[in-house]
Amino acid sequence: MAVVFHSTRREYIFPVMSNAAHALTQQFLAWVAEAPRSYAEADAWRRSCPHLSIWEDAISDGLVEFENGSSMKESRIVLTARGRRHLGDS
Repeated sequence: MAVVFHSTRREYIFPVMSNAAHALTQQFLAWVAEAPRSYAEADAWRRSCPHLSIWEDAISDGLVEFENGSSMKESRIVLTARGRRHLGDS
């Protein structure tokens, strides 16, 4: 966890949100690890936390990927090797 010194307020700021985001990312990865999830299931996760980008960050960080079916509706989201390592590190 990075601690930032706020010079105008002369105090340290602890990034509580980053801890919460990390915990949510771990929860999301564990949920995906239970079984391949449909695009609709993963999208429901995204819509349940619209102010947090857990789902999008997991994709952009290479923690999850889509296994495409013949349509987006048939696509599955699964953990990548990096996602499995990330989940195992916590």
